[in-house]
Amino acid sequence: MKFKAKALAGAATLALFSAAPVMAQDVAACLITKTDTNPFFVKMKEGAEAKAAELGVSLKSYAGKVDGDHDSQVAAIEACIADGAKGILIAASDTKAIVDSVKKAQEAGMVVIALDTPLDPADAADATFATDNLEAGKLIGAWAAATLGAEAANAKIGFLNLTPSEPTVDVLRNQGFMMGFGIDVADPNDIGDETDARIVGHDVTNGNEEGGRKAMENLLQINPDINVIHTINEPAAVGAYQALKAVGKENDVLIVSVDGGCPGVASVKDGVIGATSQQYPLMMAALGVEAIKKWADTGEKPAPTPGKAFFDTGVALITDKPAEGVPSIDTTKGTELCWG
Repeated sequence: MKFKAKALAGAATLALFSAAPVMAQDVAACLITKTDTNPFFVKMKEGAEAKAAELGVSLKSYAGKVDGDHDSQVAAIEACIADGAKGILIAASDTKAIVDSVKKAQEAGMVVIALDTPLDPADAADATFATDNLEAGKLIGAWAAATLGAEAANAKIGFLNLTPSEPTVDVLRNQGFMMGFGIDVADPNDIGDETDARIVGHDVTNGNEEGGRKAMENLLQINPDINVIHTINEPAAVGAYQALKAVGKENDVLIVSVDGGCPGVASVKDGVIGATSQQYPLMMAALGVEAIKKWADTGEKPAPTPGKAFFDTGVALITDKPAEGVPSIDTTKGTELCWG
């Protein structure tokens, strides 16, 4: 895979739409994220607010108390319906359970666009703007395997996932890592049903540092010789590193992650994280606001990237230790492209 300028291209890629004209005047939109503390969602909110101001869209933002707070997201959708918003941008915490609420919004005449995390089923949303999370997982899995070389056959791997509900973003990154590393995936829609002897175990982190630290401690109790850790995001990766450092194992474990925020890129540069797959939340949100404005003005819904079921906002592997056969960019370039 070659890093593509489309990941930075912006609104030009929104040219593909399907039609049905209706003219709107005052356009209100909602952004619903998983939390308002994770740098990824902070940047997503910034991107949405900037684009809304540019286009004259009235934007209200909502977030769960923690990653996995489904009830707060349901309440946010109800508030958006009551306000008469034209559209919702949502990064869902529980991608299955939220579908009934999404249907209510659509029945009220709203367009619903998933950001970062596809719904389950994905077509429950009118569109999805996201990283190719399966590809993001494959990249860090392939890099980890190539970095270990022959020792990949003897790896002891731990997985620091998101939440017990297994949202789609969690499943895609988890399973993508396994595919990239060379682990046989049983059911690609399920986490933890593999039988590969190299897998030490799985734990959940809620996508934050404290969760990453506790999950890493739990896995070390199962097998203190773990030498590879896949993390759902960079805050969880930093927490895992803290737990490893506390027991003097920070140099013995290869940590890989997904996000590409500026703190995460700095962690790669400092050797805390070996490699991370960078995604572009500001673009997701900006394109999402544009799509809601387009829907309000013309009734047109955004079309997916050709050949995919979603609109792909790009991904690039960042590492200062490139592995043969795995395309990547270094932390200098990653810093130019990072967020947060």
